[in-house]
Amino acid sequence: MHPAIPRLLELQKIDSEIAALRANLEAAPKRIRENDTKLNGARAALTAAKDALAQMVAVRKKTEFEVSEWRERVKKFRGQTSAVKTNEAYKALLHEIANAETEMAKLEDAQLDQMMSTEEGEKNVKASDVALRESEQSIAAERKDIENHAREVNRKMLADISVREKIAAQIPPEVLDVYARAGKRHHGVALAPAIKEQCRGCGMRLLPHIYQEVYKPENFEIHTCETCGCILYAAEPAPPATPGENPSVASAS
Repeated sequence: MHPAIPRLLELQKIDSEIAALRANLEAAPKRIRENDTKLNGARAALTAAKDALAQMVAVRKKTEFEVSEWRERVKKFRGQTSAVKTNEAYKALLHEIANAETEMAKLEDAQLDQMMSTEEGEKNVKASDVALRESEQSIAAERKDIENHAREVNRKMLADISVREKIAAQIPPEVLDVYARAGKRHHGVALAPAIKEQCRGCGMRLLPHIYQEVYKPENFEIHTCETCGCILYAAEPAPPATPGENPSVASAS
């Protein structure tokens, strides 16, 4: 097994940790934006509730004004009844009075409905206001937790990056290059154990002589899987030597 393999395994482990920490760190702004969206939604709900209530109040005031107008007409028409000279004029006034009272009754019924709607609107405004204040408090607390967590994650990540640099400094550049290419192809997984003549990275069979070379103590070459490109390493007891095997054979992919 190549002497750099143990260091590469350490490197892969810490690279995996760094990747997880970086993903965690990158998720923090998204969570903050999601919370800001929720908060904006609560604010929009309160604004909509207030606007709806304002419209209800405006309609109710308009109805009140119209009721007052019809009431004045009834009063006016009743006042005119004593001054009419003919039955026809008297009947006409009574008709106007009846019509005005009918319209006034309709508007008064509408007033009751509008009063109930306004009460519901007021309740909706209060509920939306409470929901907004609760959202502001919970989101502010959660934002603080997210920011504190992000700072801790960043601290750990920087510490791991420092450790990674020390490990990488102990590995030959050409080996690091193979490691980087393999890791890029497999989302950070650059090494795979060779077990029972099989690459456990992709599951494909290995050439017998490659498998033998991976397990040779005196082997100082990096061997990669011909199928997936992962760096192979020994992960089980060394296989018995093959009769007539040529020790000089070592194929690196």
